[in-house]
Amino acid sequence: MVKDCELHYKDSTEIKRFQELRLRETLAYLAAHSPFYKRMFSEQNIDIDSIKTIEDMQRLPTTSKQDLQMHNFDFLCVDLLDVIDYVTTSGTLGEPVTFALTENDLRRLAYNEASSFTMAGCSKKDVLQLMTTIDRRFMAGLAYFLGARELGCGVVRVGNGIPELQWDTINRVGATACIVVPSFLTKMIEFAEKNGIDPNSSSLKRAVCIGEALRLPNGELTTLGKKINEKWQSLELFSTYASTEMQTSFTECEIHRGGHVPADLVIVEMLDENRQPVSNGEEGEVTITTIGVEAMPLLRFRTGDIAVRFDEPCRCGRKSPRLSSVIGRKGQMIKFKGTTVYPPVLFDILDNIAEVENYIVEVYTNSLGTDQIQIRVGSNNHSDAFVKQIKDVFRSKIRVAPDVKFEPVELIAKLQMPPMSRKVVKFFDLRNNNTGE
Repeated sequence: MVKDCELHYKDSTEIKRFQELRLRETLAYLAAHSPFYKRMFSEQNIDIDSIKTIEDMQRLPTTSKQDLQMHNFDFLCVDLLDVIDYVTTSGTLGEPVTFALTENDLRRLAYNEASSFTMAGCSKKDVLQLMTTIDRRFMAGLAYFLGARELGCGVVRVGNGIPELQWDTINRVGATACIVVPSFLTKMIEFAEKNGIDPNSSSLKRAVCIGEALRLPNGELTTLGKKINEKWQSLELFSTYASTEMQTSFTECEIHRGGHVPADLVIVEMLDENRQPVSNGEEGEVTITTIGVEAMPLLRFRTGDIAVRFDEPCRCGRKSPRLSSVIGRKGQMIKFKGTTVYPPVLFDILDNIAEVENYIVEVYTNSLGTDQIQIRVGSNNHSDAFVKQIKDVFRSKIRVAPDVKFEPVELIAKLQMPPMSRKVVKFFDLRNNNTGE
């Protein structure tokens, strides 16, 4: 049985000592095996032996998504014969990137997810229902399956969508926990209400939620989280944050005040616009260095995700740092009429407006060369009064109001699922010819 990582309970000095030892091992490995980092170290005259502490990392360049896109397989550190699994990123901020994994990488992935499930209170006694895809080059779906097996609990691979099949499975096998995109839980609730099912009487008690913001940085539930919680009080919601590039996930404990950093698997820096460290509790870009990745490790990789790090010990007893939910993605920041906003803020506002069935948010460059926001709303109410209501809500929350356009609910649902997408897409960045979330 997978046990909670002991490093979570060590003080910051011991965590730092462990990570600095692994950092030096990682640098030596990259210098020996990575074409990309070998070239970088040489071109910038970097003496890796001089990098001994976390603070010394400031002397190293950062790695970007563009680097991965332009030099994808230069990051590969092993012979292709050692690769046993290939996945791709979602392509949220550009072309998807291919990642290769070895047997050791898959073992690390399994350990990571088993630890993540343990953080959320799952154990061998649980039956875990996967409400996410495991195919379509999706690393996370495979990771969840491997993690559940590592934990030793029962697994039901239902896949995404189809509320009727999800409820049938819950009733058949008595699933006690699930992996799910939180907005799908609202579909589960709708189906239950229409078919005389009481969610609160079901066997499902925990939901590890992925892909959408479930909590605000202060720990409060988002509007979406509140909607789920109001109808399904017996279901405890856990946020988790992860990415293909990191090959690591950060999951909430029972206190629900940020995802604990798995310090044995990743070094996390929080950087400002000038790539300088921010203080505890301040917004910064999540920048990671992987520990223990064999095929495609990353050094000081800027994720583009903006979050807040909390270094003080958690009330659960763990002393590892925690990350808030993602406030927004750096590449998706919108400067609208003098106000800086990120898509999750717009989603939270729209989720709280009655009669908005579904929506997509589009941002484009207007004739003045500045950002313009258009909300395409699926609703049965197309009145001018409803447009005014929507705009008034935006003004009350963020001081400015976007353009609003009504569309058939069915069209918005179709637009939310582009043919190559593995998840619902609600944000379309049309600036500089960008065409996707």
